[in-house]
Amino acid sequence: MECDVCGRSMLRWPLEPNRWAEEIWSCSWCFAATHVGGEWFELSRPPYAPPDRRWETAIAEGLAPDSVHAFGSFEKTLCGIELPGMSPSDYIWLPERQSACSDCWKAALVIDERWPRELRDEHARTSIVKQLPK
Repeated sequence: MECDVCGRSMLRWPLEPNRWAEEIWSCSWCFAATHVGGEWFELSRPPYAPPDRRWETAIAEGLAPDSVHAFGSFEKTLCGIELPGMSPSDYIWLPERQSACSDCWKAALVIDERWPRELRDEHARTSIVKQLPK
């Protein structure tokens, strides 16, 4: 699948189909996500979010408790730590906190610059809603 934000190839998450998405694809360059299938959309593209509201906190056994990392994708933090079973938590990663990883923050700023300005509007990415039977 091609990324609608930057045109690069996207990678498919190793995910079991569920109610919300049958597939999730992520761009390894700009980190745009595309959700395919699920109850409400055939194609869902979450809109742009600024770096301080975009990332979830990474959770995994083996992460140092004194440094909070942003979850990137595919069992990796934005700063590159990779641990088996790493996943995003239910909590947003807050880069302004003293315990936030500064390397994750630097990576988040670089990724943010990869999003074209014209695609930063809430309605800039197109989602395609299922047509309900009549």
